[in-house]
Amino acid sequence: MKTIENPSKQDWQTIIKRPTLSVSDIESTVTKIFSDISQNGDVAIAKYTEKFDGVVLDNMLVTTLEIEEASNNVPSNLKEAILKAKANIEKFHSAQKTPKVEVETTEGVRCWQEKRAIQKIGLYIPGGTAPLFSTVLMLAVPAQIAGCKEIVLCTPPNKEGEIANEILYAAKICGVSKIFKVGGIQAIAGLTFGTETISKVSKIFGPGNQYVTVAKQLATKYGTAIDMPAGPSELLVMADNSANPAYVASDLLSQAEHGADSQVILVSDTKDFISEVSNEIEKQLLELPRKEIATLALQNARAILLETATDALDFVNEYAAEHLIIATKNNDFFMDNITNAGSVFIGNYTPESAGDYASGTNHTLPTNGYSKAYSGVNLDSFLKSITFQKISKKGLLNIGNTIELMAEAEGLQAHKNAVSIRLKDLS
Repeated sequence: MKTIENPSKQDWQTIIKRPTLSVSDIESTVTKIFSDISQNGDVAIAKYTEKFDGVVLDNMLVTTLEIEEASNNVPSNLKEAILKAKANIEKFHSAQKTPKVEVETTEGVRCWQEKRAIQKIGLYIPGGTAPLFSTVLMLAVPAQIAGCKEIVLCTPPNKEGEIANEILYAAKICGVSKIFKVGGIQAIAGLTFGTETISKVSKIFGPGNQYVTVAKQLATKYGTAIDMPAGPSELLVMADNSANPAYVASDLLSQAEHGADSQVILVSDTKDFISEVSNEIEKQLLELPRKEIATLALQNARAILLETATDALDFVNEYAAEHLIIATKNNDFFMDNITNAGSVFIGNYTPESAGDYASGTNHTLPTNGYSKAYSGVNLDSFLKSITFQKISKKGLLNIGNTIELMAEAEGLQAHKNAVSIRLKDLS
């Protein structure tokens, strides 16, 4: 982990750059696959599944029998853990329900807002070296609470054409409608255009690698909404010598093991603390089964020495981390002034892993600085707000002339006439 001492603000943009390819490096590949799948449907899906996942499938749709067998193979203690996490996620996301908003803006003019579920949604669940069954909970649970009618899940198969038992079990208990053995760009394209087998959806959710992230962004060009650009995982830890170096190191490694393109950042006000954390990382790394992946990710890690709290805060907000841990003597200062972060973890006993699995908050979060403008997935991500209005005769008399004057000033005579014709009848 490279240490950078008191960098000038002019250098911050270079320091916060993520170790990802640019969209232009990936977009031509994504565009080619999108075009093929839009024209050739299931045939093209099968071709890319064989090419990228190394497997030929008889059927990409997971059967009920496969789901039952997989569920039976999940150990009972893990099932209990999944159910407990699910309950916490349900509790937190159910609390996000809001009542109808209604107001009489002028006498006789009643306006209100109600929320309606998005009817068809697609969930992308990463597979590969770490099948993320926890992401099924994070996406399908709020979708169920919102009342989405069709929940389609895509996840890449392994070399044997199978999906992790835990993913299928989590999908089963969360009411997923259909599960497809499709990953990567081809999954996003299938959900975007629809094929003979895969349903076209209105909005796609879920994290993925850089190719999946760009594919989701491209999907928006074809009228399919996405939750957010959510690419390789990242974590920033803001800690001083009141924090436990071993805890901090374990948190940094927990994100580094996600993938070689993950990034972890430590911001601290003392060199000694940075050294202690670095030593702990070296010790703990040796014990990790995924140490090769974590080691690659650590090549992009940074330890930033910033001696004042205001500089540290400014840097943290500029980085706009997906995950932010605050473990300092002055947690309240940072909590009160953080403006850019996907999810914040406060204190020595709040590991980022808690949010990944079981505290109840959602772990599908904006990466690559997008937390400056995007929220993480929440209940509202699966809902649309629709406004309604009802105007009485008196109400139209009260605001009619206002509408006429404004429409005429904008040169939209038909807009004015739609009011004038009614006002004439009322008079």
